[in-house]
Amino acid sequence: MIRVKVPATTANIGPGFDSLGIALQLYNIIEVEEINFGLEINVPVEDRMHIETNEHNLVYRAMKRLFEVVDFHPKGLRINLINNIPLARGLGSSAACIAGGLVAANKLLNDPLKKEEIMYLAATMDGHTDNILPALVGGLTVGCLLENEVKYVKMNLPPQLKLLAIIPDFHFSTKKARLLLPQNVPVEEAVFNISRVGLLVASLVTAHFENLSEATKDKIHQPYRKDFIPNWEEITSKLIKIGVKGCFLSGSGPTIMGILDEDYKNIENEMVKFLSHLEQRYKVTVLDVCNQGLEVLNDEGSNGCYR
Repeated sequence: MIRVKVPATTANIGPGFDSLGIALQLYNIIEVEEINFGLEINVPVEDRMHIETNEHNLVYRAMKRLFEVVDFHPKGLRINLINNIPLARGLGSSAACIAGGLVAANKLLNDPLKKEEIMYLAATMDGHTDNILPALVGGLTVGCLLENEVKYVKMNLPPQLKLLAIIPDFHFSTKKARLLLPQNVPVEEAVFNISRVGLLVASLVTAHFENLSEATKDKIHQPYRKDFIPNWEEITSKLIKIGVKGCFLSGSGPTIMGILDEDYKNIENEMVKFLSHLEQRYKVTVLDVCNQGLEVLNDEGSNGCYR
């Protein structure tokens, strides 16, 4: 049996639309093995209403994509999914399925494809690189999808950096979120984002966290999505007021993410108290950065990162 451990991810990080992502220490486990016939997909009871257990399952579709590339036809497949990443909350659950399915299928066949080929397949399935790259390699990634390859740089982040995830109890699909975006962006808004992307990456890597309240600002996607996120203005204003270094919509939402340093416990407690008075229900979780990315597991634990 092949077992892979795939991290959650937070994408865009404000101005880095479709290009920036960070891997988080929150994981799905995917187990796969070839069987004599058929397709068997096992998911936790609480996920059965939201995860398909037939040929439309995203992990299976990712595996099938790789099998088509290498011209392999399995007799049958058993797939076990152990999910900890919330579905459709802007935390990379789809990217985890795609990355995990592709790597598991590749390992099942003794690695016929190289890492770069897996990345390209994953990015073309997901449509962009912001969640896929950190899910595969960890850390902070900056990347773009070209016609036949993916270009990227992966950077480890300072160990004191943490992410505060404010996760509402409703789904918000990426497809729906993209329909909210304009077809054209004014030049001044593009320049606004470009300047802040550079400041954001440099500040994160060098621990100049004092820049992040400005560097996480965005004019390309968040202004069009925030009205669909309950209490957006109240929550983001409160986060900055109590000392969060910067805050942004995680991926396409609805999770709101704050950037913290080692002095985080009071902020976490303050937000739990603040959110308890709102009508919408939220879960507050402090997450560390996952610098390793996807791991292939054996019976003793990790069998190495996906490098």
